[in-house]
Order: sequence, then structure tokens, then C-alpha cells
Amino acid sequence: MRISIIAATLLGAATFTLSPAQAQESTNGTASIPMSRAPLTAADLAGLRTELRATRKQVIAQNLALTPDESTRFWPVYDQYQADLTKIKNDQYQLIAEYANGFGHYDDAKATDFITRWLDLDVRTTALRAHYLPIVGGVLPGVKATSFFQMDRRVSMLIDQRIAAMLPVLQFQTQAAQ
Repeated sequence: MRISIIAATLLGAATFTLSPAQAQESTNGTASIPMSRAPLTAADLAGLRTELRATRKQVIAQNLALTPDESTRFWPVYDQYQADLTKIKNDQYQLIAEYANGFGHYDDAKATDFITRWLDLDVRTTALRAHYLPIVGGVLPGVKATSFFQMDRRVSMLIDQRIAAMLPVLQFQTQAAQ
């Protein structure tokens, strides 16, 4: 599928595969995903944000076949959608920065607060898509509107997977502090 090839190129092959250094042999001989790593730095986060903002629109533009008239109607809606999504993503990146800065110092209450806030971001993102569904459907035919949301969701899942791979699992914070 074209989007996966383009996304793999734009978002980096590491999104889809583990390098030999990342893969770990489990006791039954299968590869497992490492769950601990050094905490994400501010530089990591800034670089990731820049890269992701630049690639999202490019992926959609290269994969959503629009007529000139559809493009004229769609891209202003897309830009507003992205502006609204950026507000949510700003909160997400703030939460990630707090996580990285506090890693090694989380107790049960802070951990619960973190995951509650993270899940709220997921809910807000889904609500935003639901809000824009009739708006995008008003400027594009149903198949193309649906295709846009499929592509947008796939890109978002790739981004979420990349972020998740960069964040160490909380229960390993004591190992990182040593």
C-alpha cells in the first residue's frame, strides 16, 4: 500500500522494525520489544515534533487523490483541523516532557494522573475527528472523506507507535535511576 511505503520513508524505517540492538532474545527464542530505555530528552522531543508536523500533510497530499475543485475546498478544512489537532498535540508533548522530566520519581498517584491525562488526550483526539467528520464530508465525497480519516488515523498510529517506542515503561524507572 502506497501510504505505508511513504510513511515508512518519511517517518523512518525504525517505526516498523527493530534494529538488532533493540531486539532482545526471550527465553523461548522469540524476539521481544525492550520496555526500558533512557528517558526522552527535550532535543528528542523537539526533533520529533518538527519531523512529524512536516510529514503529516505531505503523506495526506501524496495519497488522497483530489480533483482541483476538491483540493480548493478540502485544504482549508484540513488546515483548520490540523490547527485544532495541534492544540491537543501540544498538550500531549507537554505531558511527554513532564513524563521524561519526572521519570524515576513517579509514585502511584503521579502514575495514575499521567495515564488519566494520556487517555484524555486520546478521547479529545477521537472527539475532534468526530467533530470534523461532517465538515470533511461536506467538502469531499464520502469515499474520499473516509479515505482521509483512514490515512489520518494511520499516520497518527505510526506517530503514536514511534512515541511509545521512545518512552520507557514506568515500572522500569527504578532501573533507570540506578
